[in-house]
Amino acid sequence: MAPEREARVEHRERTPAGATATTRPRARLDQPRPPRRRILPEWDPEAFGRLSERIARFIGTGRFLVGMTVVIIAWVLWNIFAPRDLRFDNYPFIFLTLALSLQASYAAPLILLAQNRQDDRDRVNLEQDRKQNERSIADTEYLTREIAALRIGLGEVATRDWIRSELQDFVKELEHRRDGHVVFPAERSHGRDVDDR
Repeated sequence: MAPEREARVEHRERTPAGATATTRPRARLDQPRPPRRRILPEWDPEAFGRLSERIARFIGTGRFLVGMTVVIIAWVLWNIFAPRDLRFDNYPFIFLTLALSLQASYAAPLILLAQNRQDDRDRVNLEQDRKQNERSIADTEYLTREIAALRIGLGEVATRDWIRSELQDFVKELEHRRDGHVVFPAERSHGRDVDDR
């Protein structure tokens, strides 16, 4: 009986039971998931945006306008003056109109996409400029406060001119004293001024 009981215990340990039991394999949390298969092909929106900007820049150049004008003139001249068997778009030039409409229908969204990307870049640059201005203003205010504090502190500090004038006065007093004149009233009153009495 004991071997049957051990077999049942081993079977219970291997298969989970209860509310947390699951029949599908558990995903390992310490490893990344394998990539899923995609039905549609993936595309890089940044690469598409860069391509649209290059196309929009080219469409906005004089070279494109001159090239398109040359193609349209050649198209019209060929379909007017070429032999009748070689003409592919007769007088109302419906195929030319269709080609220009197709070109315009693709050019407009590409130009708008390029403008949207430029607006996003401008918005980021504007935000960075605003933050830089705020930092500059804060630095300027800090420096202004520091300069004001230095000015207040310098008001209490003896300047070179004040010391020079004091030394000149002291030299004059010493010269008067040497001549026999007593200039310092404090010395006469033993440490007190005459006005303090």
